[in-house]
Amino acid sequence: MLFMMIVKASKNSEGTNLPNLALRQAMDEYNDALIEGGVRVMAKGLHPSSNGMRMSFVKPGEKPVVTAGPFPNTNELIAGFFLIEVKTKEEAIYWAMKAPDPQGDGEGQIELRQVF
Repeated sequence: MLFMMIVKASKNSEGTNLPNLALRQAMDEYNDALIEGGVRVMAKGLHPSSNGMRMSFVKPGEKPVVTAGPFPNTNELIAGFFLIEVKTKEEAIYWAMKAPDPQGDGEGQIELRQVF
């Protein structure tokens, strides 16, 4: 079963600040554990939405409207993701629960979704 662990954005991740050294080390250790556990397929962080674009399909059959970032409502944005291959939903939850707080300051949130 393939699952995506979606790391939700925060004001911090939408800023220009990189995570502090302790958080980067914790994420490196977590990534190593995923690899050693044989479940990590891919893991990537995303640039802030200020570097992004959004395509809105507002009228059927017409070209989408392109809006440049940054985008409001950081709780609706994604800061990064992990893609993991596991045998059960419970195993996916196990690995997601082992993740460090991705924002490092109590703002972190990970959404776990199975991939079709």
